[in-house]
Amino acid sequence: MENISQLLRNHIRDVVDFPKPGILFKDISPILSDPILLQHSIDELIATAGENKIDKVVGIDARGFIFATPVALNLNAGFIPVRKKGKLPWQTHSIAYSLEYGENVVEIHKDAILPGENVLLIDDLLATGGTAAAAIKLIKELDAHLVAASFLIELTDLKGRDLLGDTPVNAVISY
Repeated sequence: MENISQLLRNHIRDVVDFPKPGILFKDISPILSDPILLQHSIDELIATAGENKIDKVVGIDARGFIFATPVALNLNAGFIPVRKKGKLPWQTHSIAYSLEYGENVVEIHKDAILPGENVLLIDDLLATGGTAAAAIKLIKELDAHLVAASFLIELTDLKGRDLLGDTPVNAVISY
């Protein structure tokens, strides 16, 4: 019997030249559309918390929300969104980070996480690491304890985990 990571990997669709020429996009839509595969992916991400008590699960805009919310519910934790600039309605901390061709800004509510709370960061994909590194900085600005950053997929050739410092990094599937 194949393991869960391999089962999930077998259902990820490669889309050539999306969103632009030269990119091989890892499409998770087949996993999202199958309740058994979706549950397996969520269970694998929950397991990355280990024995740690998690107070808040942070999800990165937007596909990270898909996984972070059910992970939070299963861990009896709150869900906190990290969103693109201008999408959160309250007072925020923001951080700019570099992209391949420019800059982006992400934000978190200033009162989203209390000092000392245990946090698990969740996203669908770790590629170059810029967005995850920015989210980690925001979490640390709130004086939280970041237990780990966990991803459904990691593209290891892009070395994104190198930007995440001493944060423990988990990936359900690695390419």
